[in-house]
Amino acid sequence: MKKQAFIEHRTIMTPGPAEVDPRILQAMTNPIIGQFEPEFLALMDEVMEMGRDVLKTQNRWTYLINGTSRAGIEALLSAVIEPDDRVYVPIFGRFGHLMAEIAKRAKGNVHTTDKPLGSIYTFRELQKEIDSFHPKVVAIVHGESSTGMMQPLEELGEYCRKEGILLIVDAVATLAGAPFETDAWKIDGIAAGSQKCLAAPAGMALVSYNERIETLIAQRRKIEQGLDPKSANPRMMPSNYLDLSQLQEYWGKERLNHHTEATSMLYAMHEALRLTLEEGVNERIKRHATNMNAIIAGLEAMNLTVFGDKDNLLPTIVCVEVPENVELHKIRRELVEEFSLEIAPGFGALKDKVWRIGALGYSSRKRNVLALLTALETVLQRHHANIITGQAVPEAMKSYRH
Repeated sequence: MKKQAFIEHRTIMTPGPAEVDPRILQAMTNPIIGQFEPEFLALMDEVMEMGRDVLKTQNRWTYLINGTSRAGIEALLSAVIEPDDRVYVPIFGRFGHLMAEIAKRAKGNVHTTDKPLGSIYTFRELQKEIDSFHPKVVAIVHGESSTGMMQPLEELGEYCRKEGILLIVDAVATLAGAPFETDAWKIDGIAAGSQKCLAAPAGMALVSYNERIETLIAQRRKIEQGLDPKSANPRMMPSNYLDLSQLQEYWGKERLNHHTEATSMLYAMHEALRLTLEEGVNERIKRHATNMNAIIAGLEAMNLTVFGDKDNLLPTIVCVEVPENVELHKIRRELVEEFSLEIAPGFGALKDKVWRIGALGYSSRKRNVLALLTALETVLQRHHANIITGQAVPEAMKSYRH
């Protein structure tokens, strides 16, 4: 007979998932009730209301999709892209490639450009490609967790709106951890997830979209045959599970029986959004920046090199170059085995070149930052890495005082 699974507590300093706030874990122990019971429907309405406040939007349609962040991105892109629609995806890391692939699967006419890893786009570069390609949709990552870079969006949103282009944004690595203004930046659709700065378990995507996208969704509306035998639409979305026309009617007054809600995860996201607003969105953003600044100060004092353009670093995730003659995965393994602390490797071209360190949500705490720097210095010193010892924690403390 198998033993009960037991996982010891770990300090998680990866780009996600992050440590889950204990209050969220406690909320998940609430009893399961029916998904159409008044108490449950009230929680759904409160999630929509709190989601708008966190996203800084008036969008009516702000709700959860069962699935990780990728489900939200795919649902949004599949809703607005029809065969041969022109889609421009500026790529500056792994997750730009993901958006391009999803757009291609939706049979869009996809145009991409690439920036060297560790850099971002200027507005003029984006404008030039838009003017040349004339897309219906621009899909872009705000915070690229594979490189630790953050792409400014203000001018892009303004220009897309002026040109009648839909702007879809992946805010998975930035929502509630970096400044994000859905309405002020004129973003039409946004997707984020539960497992990063909101400090909940992975498994829910938060999406929001405005009337421009709602109009497109109405044109593609299709209800499944078992609920509406007369419903037919040759323009229906390719996925039933991620069909926003049905999902918004599940979350709206119609309460369409689209799927069985992930009850405990809805409890988790209700508490995650509540705690974010209790702390204050801007205060939570400030906390992430403060802790990341301390991490970077400590890493640099250790003589480690932060990867990428220093002027456009994410305040939630940083990539640090692996020193010469050090085996990346041995360091990670020893951090787990001896300090019960996790950091992550790179992706793709950066796979064996960087560690990715996150300070997200509940993981973004001073005690975690100091534990990370202490453990990393100890393990690197044992492996005879070319580092400076004894300075990382004092420099981090100095960063906190400033």
